[in-house]
Amino acid sequence: MYILGVSAFYHDSAATLIKNEKIIAAAQEERFSRIKQDESFPKEAIKYCLNEAGITLNEIDFIAFYDKPFIKFERLLETYLNEAPKGFMSFCKSMPIWLKDKLFLKETLSKEFETLYEELNPDFKKEIFKKFRKNIFKKIMFGEHHQSHASSAFYPSPFEESAILTIDGVGEWTTTSLAYGKGNKIEFLEEINFPHSLGLLYSAFTYYIGFKVNSGEYKVMGLAPYGKPIYSKLIKEYLIDIKDDGSFKIDMSYFNFATGFTMTNNKFNKLFGYSPRKRESELTQKDMDLAASIQDVTEEIILKLAKYIKSITGSKNLCLAGGVALNCVANGKLLKKNIFDNIWIQPAAGDSGGSLGGAYAVYYQELNKKRTVSFDYLDKMEGSFLGPKYSKDEIKKCLDNEKAKYKYVEDEEELLEIVSSALASGKIVGWHYDRMEFGPRSLGHRSILGDARSEQMQSIMNMKIKYRESFRPFAPSVLKEKVGEWFDLDIDNPYMLFVSSVKKEKCYNKIEISDELFGIEKLNIPRSTIPAVTHLDMSARVQTVSKEINPRYHKLISKFETKTGCPVIVNTSFNIRGEPIVCTPNDSLKCFMRTEIDILVIDDFILYKELQADSKLISDWKYEFQLD
Repeated sequence: MYILGVSAFYHDSAATLIKNEKIIAAAQEERFSRIKQDESFPKEAIKYCLNEAGITLNEIDFIAFYDKPFIKFERLLETYLNEAPKGFMSFCKSMPIWLKDKLFLKETLSKEFETLYEELNPDFKKEIFKKFRKNIFKKIMFGEHHQSHASSAFYPSPFEESAILTIDGVGEWTTTSLAYGKGNKIEFLEEINFPHSLGLLYSAFTYYIGFKVNSGEYKVMGLAPYGKPIYSKLIKEYLIDIKDDGSFKIDMSYFNFATGFTMTNNKFNKLFGYSPRKRESELTQKDMDLAASIQDVTEEIILKLAKYIKSITGSKNLCLAGGVALNCVANGKLLKKNIFDNIWIQPAAGDSGGSLGGAYAVYYQELNKKRTVSFDYLDKMEGSFLGPKYSKDEIKKCLDNEKAKYKYVEDEEELLEIVSSALASGKIVGWHYDRMEFGPRSLGHRSILGDARSEQMQSIMNMKIKYRESFRPFAPSVLKEKVGEWFDLDIDNPYMLFVSSVKKEKCYNKIEISDELFGIEKLNIPRSTIPAVTHLDMSARVQTVSKEINPRYHKLISKFETKTGCPVIVNTSFNIRGEPIVCTPNDSLKCFMRTEIDILVIDDFILYKELQADSKLISDWKYEFQLD
């Protein structure tokens, strides 16, 4: 049985194809369209899924959409009516879109699939197309937004039973859900509804600090260690009322996100003493303190929710999903509290993962299929390497078309010897290998790599490779069997979803940092033997690399350790600011040519920057990508 899951029309659209329990393919549309967080119908992602399985659209048994538009429309309409006449302009802008495309979504989806069918079958016969049109409408099913999140968290997990916590901005009405999964069933226990939303509260501060909503929240998390949580008390006194069980209510008189075009309003501005920071303007200490404060409040709520769901389920396991589950700093704090014995987080925790959850919800809950939890991997995600890969001939054709100078190295040992030596000598490597990752993290298949021991690496990568803000930290990839020697982490963390501290013995005892320093100036002061990945608070967003899930990457880091004595390298996403993570060999080649990456490795092909001639691929990326 084939079930296609789809998330679309809001942000981060994606498609996932499952064959019975097995995930065949999953990818975000942005990787193909090259539009970051593309919200359009995931046509190219669906094409990829079908191609990976070797099937046609006719062979799909069910199509699962990740939320219910009628309930979402009910929430929007009720909110506007309650707030009237406030929000009238926002109402006028949003209603035509809803009435045209989003409200009657089954019709919209059917038309999209019909267009896709025609594109895939240019010589189709009319009678076959009529049959397809009739069948496709019957195959489309809708699940609720947080049902999709919960399903994406529990069903691929390695647990027979688990508490399930989902937290995001908003789905239909729900913003936070508490559930319990056992076998093939999920029971929803309690929920918090719009407008009371932890995700939207965090996004409001993202907006106020001057970052882009729905993509800049991770910047707030990265900025938080530069500040002190001096506004936490003010936030809890005026903006949000937090109960002991983690439930909360927001005072909406300070916010504009329910019906307006902005996240905050003048009352919010007066509370903190100034207007929202203009994007790309200089960050102040107050911005850093605000980031630290909202991060502090977020962690408090998540810990209280975790304790409460533990008390009502009695489970030793916890599964997490929803956009807030990508807050790896909060996840690290939750892990250290030992509330649960085991925690598993969906690596595509945001809306893209809803496509997976929707498909699984149909299979297990609607069709009542048996669920098994015994797999070759720790979970069903297969390392989250669920995207496209490219053949030797496809890679060679791409490189030849662009007149690139390359070396083909068939022997893996020789290739890894070359690359590990380059990393050890301070070179920066673009690493494109096998299947692309599903979700927002690069996990060693579409990554930019560097030497974690280098005191200059963090600065070089931010300023000359990623072209992004100087305060942004980088993540370490570490051999799974060596993680406990370098970080305060005693679990496998293949998806880079927990922050942990660098081991004290790896940190320097005396570090003098002037309060007048900021950003890269502070980070340039070494804190540990792996300064490129040690953040201001001595923490790191760790990725453990195992030989079972990621064998070539594991071998590369092992060779690097043999040469340097260090089993840790820098791993950041293979893209520049505003660009989606690379997908194709051509994407990787473009990024390589536009940046100061020294070496590009695409599977078994190696390219050196100094050997490349001037190329049409070298263009000003700022005109191509919108800054995030």
